[in-house]
Amino acid sequence: MSTDTKSGFHVLIPAAGNGSRAGAALPKQYVRVGGKTILRHTIEKFIALSGLKSLRVIIDPSHIDLYLDSVSGLDLPPPVHGGTTRQESVYNGLCALNDAQDDIVLIHDAARPFVQTESILKILDVMNETDAATLIIPMADTLVDADYRAHDRNKIFGVQTPQAFKFSFIKSAHEMEMEDETFTDDAGLVSAMGKKITLVNGTRDNFKITTNEDLIMAEKLFSSNFETRTAMGYDIHAFDPAPSDKVILGGIEIPHTRRLMGHSDADVVLHALTDAILGTIAGGDIGQLFPPTDMQWKGADSTIFVTEALRRLHAKGGRVLHADITILAEEPKIGPHRDKMAARIADILGLDPSRIGLKATTMEGLGAIGRREGIAAHVLVTVTIPPNHEIILS
Repeated sequence: MSTDTKSGFHVLIPAAGNGSRAGAALPKQYVRVGGKTILRHTIEKFIALSGLKSLRVIIDPSHIDLYLDSVSGLDLPPPVHGGTTRQESVYNGLCALNDAQDDIVLIHDAARPFVQTESILKILDVMNETDAATLIIPMADTLVDADYRAHDRNKIFGVQTPQAFKFSFIKSAHEMEMEDETFTDDAGLVSAMGKKITLVNGTRDNFKITTNEDLIMAEKLFSSNFETRTAMGYDIHAFDPAPSDKVILGGIEIPHTRRLMGHSDADVVLHALTDAILGTIAGGDIGQLFPPTDMQWKGADSTIFVTEALRRLHAKGGRVLHADITILAEEPKIGPHRDKMAARIADILGLDPSRIGLKATTMEGLGAIGRREGIAAHVLVTVTIPPNHEIILS
């Protein structure tokens, strides 16, 4: 199969919708399945293709933080701001392709992360001989209307993306039909101009994630080829002899007469958690990534360290499933602060608090901890991760 296009191709990924039908707390394109957001899975299907000249994602400006987290480590141009409708959003994306000229433009739904590379190459190959094409799938089910009148399924197809167009045709189609918002896809706009749409057979797994049922199915598909890993982290810090009014543990402040000594905020729980996460990806340790000789980490909030370890895990397609934490301390008493601490750690990790095991014990007066010279923490983290991942770091 030839994939040589005359002038390369561009990809537009509309991702400005709210995806409310999926029933998730976030817009569906930013929901994590299989360790990455749906949007990132989708982007990664295109970014390594030969002949790609640009890839632009079209987003709701209010989603910018979700977007930046989703594409962290990827070399992409700034996102395009979407409009009030999908049609307007795609047109904004087309207008952002200033140098497209007669290039091919692929328009692909953000919520179709299972598109196969073979399908993308097929539609690109067809575009050497046509001006517009779309992926379709034949109907396998019997089709009836509300009165149970049957329709010939051999003449009806399900439309998928990507849809491919010569840039001039799709931009003109959008401009001609700008006032008509009844079109549900871009090929419909071109067809309304009287242009033939070449139909290219796709695959059934290229479904659009729309409902909560689709999200559950997507999670099953992504998780089918994952492995589980565990790693342990440990840290200990001594008390500062100088008086204080608080100690920081597990990302919260606990009233106490002494603080822990350290280059950062000396949060032994979050330090151990950072090392445990890094251990799951053989990613070194906290001292290598955030050396105490670097003054930018002086007094730093240790949440920064956990967040970076998570970013590295996410970049390899992994996600945390559970964290089990044991704090070793004679003082202060952890019990009264256990729920708040567990909730804070869960928030940092993006987990439900039910996935945080938090325990505390004393050393019965034995050793440095028993003599009230400091506090230590053990953390065991469980993650799920693809066995053959690639490192994607900035």
